[in-house]
Amino acid sequence: MNSLNLGKLGFGGAGIGNLYRAIPDGEALATVLAAWDAGIRYFDTAPHYGLGLSEQRLGAVLRDKPREEFVISTKVGRLLEPNSTGGQDPEGFDVPALTQRVWDFSEKGVRRSIEDSLERLGLDHVDIVYLHDPDVHDLHAGISQGLPALEKLRSEGVVRAIGVGINSAEAALECVEAADLDLVMLAGRYTLLEQPSVPLLERCAERRTGVVSVGAYNSGLLARPEVPDDAHYNYDQAPPDVLERARALAAICRDFAVELPTATLQFPLRHPAVVNVTAGATSPEQVATNAARMEAPVPAELWSALEAAGRD
Repeated sequence: MNSLNLGKLGFGGAGIGNLYRAIPDGEALATVLAAWDAGIRYFDTAPHYGLGLSEQRLGAVLRDKPREEFVISTKVGRLLEPNSTGGQDPEGFDVPALTQRVWDFSEKGVRRSIEDSLERLGLDHVDIVYLHDPDVHDLHAGISQGLPALEKLRSEGVVRAIGVGINSAEAALECVEAADLDLVMLAGRYTLLEQPSVPLLERCAERRTGVVSVGAYNSGLLARPEVPDDAHYNYDQAPPDVLERARALAAICRDFAVELPTATLQFPLRHPAVVNVTAGATSPEQVATNAARMEAPVPAELWSALEAAGRD
């Protein structure tokens, strides 16, 4: 495991890339500044987030901060190429489709992706680079081309640490076995609601590969003290059985005077392989709330009660 200190809470940059809805520039920049003011020093982004908008906005704030005081990660695997067809981005970000994503896991593509990201960020280097979504596109190409390219870049000193940003715990495990990774950024597969990734985390602990947990709120299902009927799960309407399980967790938390989102945000760090929980935000208020939840006291008895409920 690389010696980078990410802190307990990181800032995820998808929201400031206009994920699902447009955010004014001023609000986005104020959100990043709020993260800095809250003591957050790890920031994650990707070309995929708003067709480069997230990187541009993050860099607009961070390039004025002391470079040695923060850690920044971006991702490779999707190059942004000119798009002549126009319209809006078809992949969930509220931005004009001036460019289009082109998958490329080759060494040439990985190197160009990093160069393009640095230009958008206005920085001279990034600390961590993740191979983005190999499970979505082509896991074999990711393992045979993308990961060796990242290992080479790390050996050259272009980046300090490498990893994969991924949704599938099974695919992540294949990547961990195939390459010398510093980190796995795992989305939504180790949360208070469900832990299908325990075998992956145990292997990461053995190999000293750190896990950055993202998606802790399970698409918003666990983001509020009370779980509403229209809550989302895996980016869709939560089915009745999932709503019931989430409400049972909320009830246990209430018994110990702890709000569900507070336990949710802190839970992943209870596993020794998890080195950071990164959460997105689209307003300064959300950043402040996340930071307060990460530091709120949680009695050991609550964790015991939640573990007992999970075994029932």
